[in-house]
Amino acid sequence: MHSNDTNNTNKLIHPELSYIVTGILFNAHNDLGRYAREKQYGDLIEEKLKEIKLPYKRELEIKGTGNIIDFFIDNKIILEIKAKRIITKDDYYQTQRYLQIMGIN
Repeated sequence: MHSNDTNNTNKLIHPELSYIVTGILFNAHNDLGRYAREKQYGDLIEEKLKEIKLPYKRELEIKGTGNIIDFFIDNKIILEIKAKRIITKDDYYQTQRYLQIMGIN
């Protein structure tokens, strides 16, 4: 993809919020390293969200489906934490289901 691409399909939906969340994730990874557990990453991410007073819900059940989102940030971004070497198609499909159920896609 060319960096000067003006096609609207390649733009972030919430660029400022995405930038903030990405920074939090990089900081959490740098602080804990690559071998921490999902719970450790989640706890540190939650701490950092509280520090900057960014609204979120943790371990939110989606509309009585039994599916649980790790974080729902500012009622805009679903954050699923995965502490493993490779993200699979199943992980991708899981997040896609969450987006569809929440009506965010």
